[in-house]
Amino acid sequence: MERIIILTGDAAETLEVFYPYHRLQEAGYEVHIAAPEKKKLQFVVHDFVDGFDTYTEKPGHSWNADIAFADVDPADYVAVVVPGGRAPEYIRNNVDAKRIVKAFFDRNAPVAATCHGPLLLAAAGVLAGRTTSAYPELAIDVELAGATFVSGGAVVDGNLVSARAWPDNGTWMGAFVEALAAARIPA
Repeated sequence: MERIIILTGDAAETLEVFYPYHRLQEAGYEVHIAAPEKKKLQFVVHDFVDGFDTYTEKPGHSWNADIAFADVDPADYVAVVVPGGRAPEYIRNNVDAKRIVKAFFDRNAPVAATCHGPLLLAAAGVLAGRTTSAYPELAIDVELAGATFVSGGAVVDGNLVSARAWPDNGTWMGAFVEALAAARIPA
């Protein structure tokens, strides 16, 4: 069974971790969650409330990380998923998280990123010349990294499949599963 790794941490958006986790398992892949440390992670729920200029955040589900970033060998995995939430704000500073992302881009392997996930891709130096979606308020971050921002639910640029946030989960993961099939990566 082929394996896919999800790179995340505390304060990741619950729906952006669990939807790909379960959707990719359903498609027949073994899915591992990697974080700065192998520990129980606390996810959050972002929602939109009338009268607020941005999303609100509440505690979400917790889940155990399977492996620490330092222990990940990217060659053991066929693809990587980078969910959003606030986790990418700090995991983008992790040398091993950047190493892992860069390894997938270096071998042109499938990469899925959503919401604030492209912050990690930008920190890894892999967005220059690419087209990506992200949480719309990150358009400036994407552009400063040398990429073209597109506000879409399933933006595909070669091996990269990106989206804005959890409301795009269905189209985002649908396009990612298609990218896995196009890359001839069996479940």
